[in-house]
Amino acid sequence: MSQLWTLDDLGDLAGTAVFVRVDFNVPLEGGLVVDDNRLVEALPTIRELAGAGARVILASHCGRPKGEPDPRYSLRPVAVRLAELLGQAVRFASDSVGDEVEAMVGRLADGEVCLLENLRFHPGETKNDPGFAARLAALAEVFVGDAFGTVHRAHASVVGVPELLERKAAGRLVEREVAALSRLLEDPKRPFVALLGGAKIEGKIDTIENLLPRIDRLLLGGGMANTFLTARGHDLGDSLVDAERVGLAADLLERAEATGVEVLLPTDLVVEEGLEALREPRTVRVSEVPPGAKALDIGPATSAAFIEAFSDARTLFWNGPLGVFERQPFDRGTEAVAHALVRLGRRGAFTVLGGGETVAAAARAGVLDAVGHVSTGGGASLELLAGKTLPGLAVLEKPVETGP
Repeated sequence: MSQLWTLDDLGDLAGTAVFVRVDFNVPLEGGLVVDDNRLVEALPTIRELAGAGARVILASHCGRPKGEPDPRYSLRPVAVRLAELLGQAVRFASDSVGDEVEAMVGRLADGEVCLLENLRFHPGETKNDPGFAARLAALAEVFVGDAFGTVHRAHASVVGVPELLERKAAGRLVEREVAALSRLLEDPKRPFVALLGGAKIEGKIDTIENLLPRIDRLLLGGGMANTFLTARGHDLGDSLVDAERVGLAADLLERAEATGVEVLLPTDLVVEEGLEALREPRTVRVSEVPPGAKALDIGPATSAAFIEAFSDARTLFWNGPLGVFERQPFDRGTEAVAHALVRLGRRGAFTVLGGGETVAAAARAGVLDAVGHVSTGGGASLELLAGKTLPGLAVLEKPVETGP
C-alpha cells in the first residue's frame, strides 16, 4: 500500500483552521450518545491538533437522514459527550455550511474545537457535489481524514474537500487502521486464520478471494455459512440462504481446496422451529435440519472445532458474528469463540476484529481489551482486505517516487 501523508507531515498548525473528517456515526437515544467508542477513538487526533494550536473543525455524518435535516440524527448530543471526553468546550454549529458556520469558525481561538451539524442533512454530501465540497473546503486551510469507517465512500467531505486543499493528511486513527490491516496483507505471521460470519455472503466475496492466497485456514459461520453449506448439498430448511450465490460459494470452496487452504464449515447448528415462543431451540447436525427450521447459531461441536482450528494461529482476522448474538441462546457460539481470542492474544498472536456487529459481540463478551486491533470500519476493512482502492485513502497518498 502506498504511504499516506500523516500529521507529522503537516508542520506548524498554530492558528490554522483544520477540517477534520471524523466518524461520529454513533447510536443516539433520547438525546444521548448510547455508545461513545467512535468518539474515544478520535480523541488522539483531536487532542494532538488542538494541542498544536490548530482551530479544529470536526465534521461527520450520522445515520441516513436522506439529504435533509432530521432531528433524530442531529449531532448536538455528540458535541455534549465529546466535550466531556475531551475535557474542554466543543462549540456546535447548527449547520455544516453557511454564514453561521463561517462566523463560528472565524471566532475560534487557537486550540478550540467545533463540531458541524450532520453532513448528510445536505444531499451534496453523498453525491460528492463539487459545490458542497467547495463550501466545506472554504472553512479551512488543512484537511485531516480520520474517519476510517467512510474511506470507502466517495463523498464530498471524504474526497471532495481534500482534493481542494493542498495540505492534507491521515489522522492517527486512519494511520493506525491502515498499518494494522496492511499487516494482514503484506507479511502475516503464520498460521493465518480468517473467520468470517455475519448474515450475508454479499460484500465478503472479494475479500475471501483476495485472502485465499494469504491464509492457511478459512472458517465460515453465521448466516453466510448457510450458502456454502447449501453448495455442499445440505438442505437447511427455512434458514437464510443466498440462492443467487450458491454457485459462487461452490466455486470459492473449489478454489480454496486448489490453493491448499483448509476450509471449516459448521457441522452442527442451533435451530428454531416455527413461531411459538415456548418452543426450545435445539442443536442438529447440518444434514438433519428439519423442514421449516431456521439455523440461528453454530452448534457446540462447531464452536469447539473452530476454536481448535485457530488455537495455533499467529494471525487471525474475524469479521461477522456466528449467530444471532443479540438473542439468547443464539449468542453462545459467538461468545465461545470470542473468549478463545483471549487465550490467543496471551500467546502473542495478532488478532484483528472488523465490523460493528463483531465489535459489539466481542464487547458483550468482555474481550475487546484482549484483541490486538479493533477496526472501526467494517465495510472499509473488508474492501481494503479485498485489495480495492479506497477513495478516502487514495486522496491522502503521497506521490510515488520514480527513478531519474
